[in-house]
Amino acid sequence: MDDEKITANNARLFDEVPQKPDVPALERDVIAFWRENATFEKSLDKPAPRGDWVFYEGPPTANGKPGVHHVISRAYKDLFPRFKTMQGFRVERKGGWDTHGLPVEIAIEQRLGFTSKQDIEAYGIEAFNALCR
Repeated sequence: MDDEKITANNARLFDEVPQKPDVPALERDVIAFWRENATFEKSLDKPAPRGDWVFYEGPPTANGKPGVHHVISRAYKDLFPRFKTMQGFRVERKGGWDTHGLPVEIAIEQRLGFTSKQDIEAYGIEAFNALCR
């Protein structure tokens, strides 16, 4: 016999993977499998014998351009809740978005050339807040 792993009834354990797999196609297949089988939803519905596990996620900032560091942090924010779910915890997933008022206000002040609170008051607080939104 070759070095292929077999089960007791001589069935292959895994499908062969080509030397140069089409990774995007594999990803599409996995996503389709998860959707067709409601895999994620089933993970939320199963009992959680170890109780609740909370992941406190800090909000992203609204100013500046996205970078690779955002991708890395999103990967961790996905990985740990999935891992803890597999360990038997109930992990509520509640995404949120907070625009961190202060960085936005600073960006608007810079755009308008403001250097003090008095500049904002002279411009009008409601008008300033509307720009920040």
